[in-house]
Amino acid sequence: MQPEIHSFVKEALARDISRTDIKAALGKAGWQDDEIASALDMYAEMPFAIPVPKRKPYLSAREAFIYLLLFVCLYISAFNFGALLFDFINRWLPDATQYLGDDLVAIRMSVASLIVAFPLYLWLSSIMMKAVRKDNEKRASKIRKWLTYITLFVAAGVIIGDLITLLFNLLGGELTLRFAFKVLTVLLIAGLIFGYYLWDLRQEEKEA
Repeated sequence: MQPEIHSFVKEALARDISRTDIKAALGKAGWQDDEIASALDMYAEMPFAIPVPKRKPYLSAREAFIYLLLFVCLYISAFNFGALLFDFINRWLPDATQYLGDDLVAIRMSVASLIVAFPLYLWLSSIMMKAVRKDNEKRASKIRKWLTYITLFVAAGVIIGDLITLLFNLLGGELTLRFAFKVLTVLLIAGLIFGYYLWDLRQEEKEA
């Protein structure tokens, strides 16, 4: 946060100026709503001689490690689940020019990856959910928000690319049942991930 707005808000609150007036003055001065809200949110709304700062959420190295590992497990699980479904589609709708022997190795790798990564993702998620319930301010951790937005960005990019590919093949008259199922698989996985983490961010905004 810029020190100018921080100092202004602190001094204004010390002079018993209402938060509404502070917000209006900063808005007229060109500050953005999120900057104003962040500055005001640094101080508790309680009667006291001077502004009382709120406790800032602290992210320990352990929590940073858990969040990083959690999202890595999510990516591994999503990729290998998609690869596994692709292999099943290939066997269900085989291509006469494709040798299916290599698919067995790919299936084993996908299954092994899912057996390790997905339960680990669920376990780490439960750990962090319990931590957030005990201290709701942990929701504001920067690394959690960064990883969440990166995940939303990747998922949105996959969805857009998937739809472009679908439309391209559709316009070219090259849309086969096998290809359509693969497109729907990618759309389903990316859509579920995008929808869940977007919902999670909106829940956070409601609770803020």
